[in-house]
Amino acid sequence: MDLKQLRYFDTVAQTCHFGQAAERLHVAQPALSQAIRRLEADLGVELLTRTTRSVQLTPAGEFFHREVTRLLRELDASVAGARSIAGGRSGLLRIGFTGTSAYTQMSRLARLVRSALPAVAVEVQTDLLTPRQTELLGDGRLDLGVLRAPVDDDGIRTRHLLDEPLILALPADHRLVPESGLELGDVATDDFVTYTDTRSVVYEAMVASCRDAGFSPTIAHRAPSTAASLALVAAGLGITLVPDSVRSMQLDGVVFREVQGAASIDLSLAWRADNPSALVRSVLATLDSHDFFSGADPSKAEDLT
Repeated sequence: MDLKQLRYFDTVAQTCHFGQAAERLHVAQPALSQAIRRLEADLGVELLTRTTRSVQLTPAGEFFHREVTRLLRELDASVAGARSIAGGRSGLLRIGFTGTSAYTQMSRLARLVRSALPAVAVEVQTDLLTPRQTELLGDGRLDLGVLRAPVDDDGIRTRHLLDEPLILALPADHRLVPESGLELGDVATDDFVTYTDTRSVVYEAMVASCRDAGFSPTIAHRAPSTAASLALVAAGLGITLVPDSVRSMQLDGVVFREVQGAASIDLSLAWRADNPSALVRSVLATLDSHDFFSGADPSKAEDLT
């Protein structure tokens, strides 16, 4: 028994006519009749009753046809699914976001993927610092990452999205809240809150900015995430420098202020350099075709609903 025999039988069962079935299958009628007889011989079961005027399914043939129809439908769906995955048109896309980049980039990225590749499911992990994303990308547990460049890993490829200035996050009752034209040196004597992971790009940019302003920050508290850092600031336990997108969080007890002398940091999209999957290639092509990389500023994003 082979797949061709099953498809031949399915067509004969649908038409109950060898001539019509042969025409539909583009085969000679004698060859079709022989194929069905071989199928019956393989099964040891009579599937069809034949007369000079008609062809009818036996009870066993009716049952077998139902099962063959189901199997062929599942097989066709499996073939279509495999081709879709191989072509990058379906599958699971796992994306990581660092800190508050999810607030500014996740909506547009997810909408683009959903609109252009509706059979692709998106799984999101948020508040992942760049070092952690690099690890997850490297071992295949993430497909794409929105992170802070530079990435110190030759196995990771990145594309620039935007430059984001660092701003001050101050307790609401801080002495500098009413002031304007702030400079980084104005907070040289303050306690700072920063990330637990000193490999964080934001941490490195903060320390470098302070040193360029003539002082080394006094690190009073460390936190595992941006949200935790801001909670410490709101409690009056220190100040910090954060990317401008953190304004989206609008946490009670925290005031954001622009400050001269603070660095800007690079936000990039990252993926594994070694032979990315068909799905990743397809998603990158989709983002390219929709100018995602040149329009990553959410204020410039088009309506994709």
